[in-house]
Amino acid sequence: MVSELINANPIVYEKKERRDRSAPSVEDEYTAEPIDQLEIFDHIRDIKDPEHPYSLEELKVITEDAVEVNDERSYVRVRFTPTVEHCSMATVIGLCLRVKLMRCLPSRYKVDIRVAPGSHATEAAVNKQLNDKERVAAALENPNLVDMVDECLAPSYA
Repeated sequence: MVSELINANPIVYEKKERRDRSAPSVEDEYTAEPIDQLEIFDHIRDIKDPEHPYSLEELKVITEDAVEVNDERSYVRVRFTPTVEHCSMATVIGLCLRVKLMRCLPSRYKVDIRVAPGSHATEAAVNKQLNDKERVAAALENPNLVDMVDECLAPSYA
Protein backbone atom coordinates (compact mmCIF):
# COMPACT_ATOMS: atom_id res chain seq x y z
CA MET A 1 0.00 0.00 0.00
CA VAL A 2 2.51 2.63 1.15
CA SER A 3 6.25 2.28 0.59
CA GLU A 4 7.55 4.13 3.67
CA LEU A 5 5.74 3.42 6.93
CA ILE A 6 5.00 6.26 9.33
CA ASN A 7 4.43 3.81 12.20
CA ALA A 8 6.45 0.69 11.37
CA ASN A 9 5.40 -1.23 14.50
CA PRO A 10 1.83 -0.37 15.50
CA ILE A 11 0.20 -1.99 18.49
CA VAL A 12 -2.35 -4.55 17.28
CA TYR A 13 -5.35 -5.24 19.50
CA GLU A 14 -7.74 -8.15 19.48
CA LYS A 15 -10.99 -7.60 17.63
CA LYS A 16 -14.19 -7.55 19.65
CA GLU A 17 -16.52 -10.44 19.09
CA ARG A 18 -19.38 -9.58 16.77
CA ARG A 19 -22.75 -9.40 18.48
CA ASP A 20 -25.84 -10.79 16.88
CA ARG A 21 -28.26 -8.17 15.78
CA SER A 22 -31.83 -9.32 15.93
CA ALA A 23 -33.80 -8.28 12.90
CA PRO A 24 -36.42 -5.73 13.88
CA SER A 25 -39.97 -6.69 13.16
CA VAL A 26 -41.06 -4.29 10.46
CA GLU A 27 -44.78 -3.85 10.28
CA ASP A 28 -44.62 -1.75 7.13
CA GLU A 29 -42.01 -2.30 4.43
CA TYR A 30 -41.80 1.48 3.89
CA THR A 31 -41.00 2.28 7.51
CA ALA A 32 -37.39 3.41 7.99
CA GLU A 33 -35.48 1.08 10.29
CA PRO A 34 -33.60 2.84 13.07
CA ILE A 35 -29.81 2.87 12.84
CA ASP A 36 -27.73 2.63 16.00
CA GLN A 37 -24.13 2.89 17.17
CA LEU A 38 -23.43 -0.84 16.80
CA GLU A 39 -24.68 -0.91 13.22
CA ILE A 40 -22.40 1.99 12.24
CA PHE A 41 -19.45 0.35 14.01
CA ASP A 42 -20.14 -2.92 12.19
CA HIS A 43 -20.00 -1.07 8.87
CA ILE A 44 -16.60 0.54 9.56
CA ARG A 45 -14.76 -1.88 11.84
CA ASP A 46 -13.21 -3.94 9.03
CA ILE A 47 -11.85 -1.05 6.97
CA LYS A 48 -8.16 -1.75 6.40
CA ASP A 49 -5.48 0.68 7.45
CA PRO A 50 -3.75 2.25 4.40
CA GLU A 51 -0.30 1.40 5.78
CA HIS A 52 -0.78 -1.94 7.51
CA PRO A 53 -2.55 -5.25 6.88
CA TYR A 54 -4.77 -4.66 9.92
CA SER A 55 -8.27 -3.29 10.30
CA LEU A 56 -8.96 0.09 11.89
CA GLU A 57 -10.54 -1.81 14.78
CA GLU A 58 -7.41 -3.93 15.34
CA LEU A 59 -5.28 -0.78 15.51
CA LYS A 60 -7.86 0.96 17.76
CA VAL A 61 -8.11 3.76 15.24
CA ILE A 62 -11.86 3.37 15.68
CA THR A 63 -13.86 2.01 18.60
CA GLU A 64 -17.54 1.49 19.19
CA ASP A 65 -17.49 4.29 21.78
CA ALA A 66 -16.19 6.73 19.14
CA VAL A 67 -19.43 6.43 17.14
CA GLU A 68 -22.38 8.70 17.90
CA VAL A 69 -25.76 8.29 16.24
CA ASN A 70 -28.88 10.40 16.44
CA ASP A 71 -31.34 8.48 14.29
CA GLU A 72 -34.15 11.01 14.80
CA ARG A 73 -31.98 13.77 13.35
CA SER A 74 -30.31 11.46 10.79
CA TYR A 75 -26.88 12.32 12.15
CA VAL A 76 -23.75 10.18 12.56
CA ARG A 77 -20.40 11.27 14.00
CA VAL A 78 -17.31 9.09 13.98
CA ARG A 79 -14.16 10.13 15.83
CA PHE A 80 -11.02 8.24 14.93
CA THR A 81 -7.60 8.16 16.57
CA PRO A 82 -4.57 7.80 14.30
CA THR A 83 -1.83 5.49 15.63
CA VAL A 84 0.67 8.39 15.73
CA GLU A 85 -0.02 12.11 16.08
CA HIS A 86 1.83 13.01 12.87
CA CYS A 87 0.09 10.33 10.76
CA SER A 88 0.14 11.41 7.12
CA MET A 89 -2.65 8.93 6.35
CA ALA A 90 -5.22 10.58 8.65
CA THR A 91 -7.10 12.21 5.78
CA VAL A 92 -7.10 8.94 3.80
CA ILE A 93 -8.47 7.06 6.84
CA GLY A 94 -11.15 9.71 7.29
CA LEU A 95 -12.00 9.58 3.60
CA CYS A 96 -12.34 5.78 3.82
CA LEU A 97 -14.73 6.15 6.77
CA ARG A 98 -16.79 8.78 4.91
CA VAL A 99 -16.97 6.77 1.66
CA LYS A 100 -17.96 3.58 3.48
CA LEU A 101 -20.78 5.36 5.31
CA MET A 102 -21.87 7.21 2.13
CA ARG A 103 -22.19 3.83 0.43
CA CYS A 104 -24.13 2.05 3.17
CA LEU A 105 -26.30 4.68 4.85
CA PRO A 106 -29.48 6.22 3.45
CA SER A 107 -28.77 9.60 1.84
CA ARG A 108 -30.78 11.42 4.53
CA TYR A 109 -27.89 10.98 6.99
CA LYS A 110 -25.42 13.76 7.72
CA VAL A 111 -22.05 12.16 8.41
CA ASP A 112 -19.43 13.98 10.47
CA ILE A 113 -15.94 12.44 10.48
CA ARG A 114 -13.41 13.86 12.93
CA VAL A 115 -10.01 13.14 14.35
CA ALA A 116 -10.31 12.55 18.10
CA PRO A 117 -9.40 15.73 20.01
CA GLY A 118 -5.68 15.94 20.76
CA SER A 119 -4.78 12.86 18.69
CA HIS A 120 -3.23 14.54 15.63
CA ALA A 121 -0.77 17.39 15.11
CA THR A 122 -2.93 19.03 12.41
CA GLU A 123 -6.32 18.07 13.83
CA ALA A 124 -8.18 21.23 12.73
CA ALA A 125 -6.91 21.02 9.14
CA VAL A 126 -7.75 17.31 8.85
CA ASN A 127 -11.25 17.85 10.27
CA LYS A 128 -11.82 20.74 7.87
CA GLN A 129 -10.78 18.63 4.86
CA LEU A 130 -12.89 15.65 5.87
CA ASN A 131 -16.08 17.65 6.34
CA ASP A 132 -15.86 19.98 3.34
CA LYS A 133 -18.12 18.61 0.59
CA GLU A 134 -16.11 20.23 -2.20
CA ARG A 135 -12.78 18.90 -0.93
CA VAL A 136 -14.23 15.41 -0.51
CA ALA A 137 -15.71 15.53 -4.02
CA ALA A 138 -12.37 16.68 -5.45
CA ALA A 139 -10.53 13.89 -3.61
CA LEU A 140 -12.96 11.34 -5.03
CA GLU A 141 -12.13 12.54 -8.56
CA ASN A 142 -8.48 11.51 -8.06
CA PRO A 143 -8.20 7.95 -9.47
CA ASN A 144 -5.14 7.10 -7.34
CA LEU A 145 -6.90 8.15 -4.17
CA VAL A 146 -10.08 6.29 -5.14
CA ASP A 147 -7.98 3.15 -5.75
CA MET A 148 -6.42 3.49 -2.29
CA VAL A 149 -9.84 3.99 -0.68
CA ASP A 150 -11.30 1.02 -2.56
CA GLU A 151 -8.37 -1.15 -1.45
CA CYS A 152 -8.99 -0.18 2.19
CA LEU A 153 -12.71 -0.91 1.83
CA ALA A 154 -12.27 -4.23 0.02
CA PRO A 155 -13.52 -7.18 2.08
CA SER A 156 -10.88 -9.22 3.86
CA TYR A 157 -11.28 -12.97 3.87
CA ALA A 158 -8.58 -13.67 6.44
